[in-house]
Amino acid sequence: MKAGELLRITDPQGAQVCDLIAFARADKRHVLSSGRTIDYANNIYLKTGDTLYSNRSVPFFKIERDDVERHDFILTPCSPETFALLYTDADSDHPSCFMNLVENLAEFGIEPDDIPTTFNIFMNVRIAPDGELSIERPYSKAGDCIELRALSDLIVGLTACSAEKSNDGSFGPIDYAVLDGEIPQETSVDSAGNQRRK
Repeated sequence: MKAGELLRITDPQGAQVCDLIAFARADKRHVLSSGRTIDYANNIYLKTGDTLYSNRSVPFFKIERDDVERHDFILTPCSPETFALLYTDADSDHPSCFMNLVENLAEFGIEPDDIPTTFNIFMNVRIAPDGELSIERPYSKAGDCIELRALSDLIVGLTACSAEKSNDGSFGPIDYAVLDGEIPQETSVDSAGNQRRK
């Protein structure tokens, strides 16, 4: 994405999480940061008007529209290890957000260890008074979206989450479009990391 472009991410069926990560195009060590973003927002629940920052405190995105206003920026993308440790009945070849991002960002020179905590769009994580986390059904309904304005030139990776607990036990696609003043070409991505034009 170029600075100034708008990324619209839509949940076409409802209750589907989308993991997003971004890197500066000029330096892959310059990456979207959960810690910096939460520090500056002073809130773990990001919403319309909030800015997503990099590990160097550079603004990467501004949230310009948010139909849901409940997302997670604490938990890491699900991985093969996630399913081995937390989903003991999962198949060994269960798709994961981490591997979808690894495989699709490799062409940009991004390696597995470069991928930090993702911005988990539409993910509903509750925090109890004692600090225990619970993953609840996403609030997103069919057609709900979030729009992120790029504030830097970025490499952006996103995937429909493939962890059953995050998506109320089901898997749906996530649609996205990059808007730059022209008619957008909408694209959909599924939990196996496959893209298709709409």
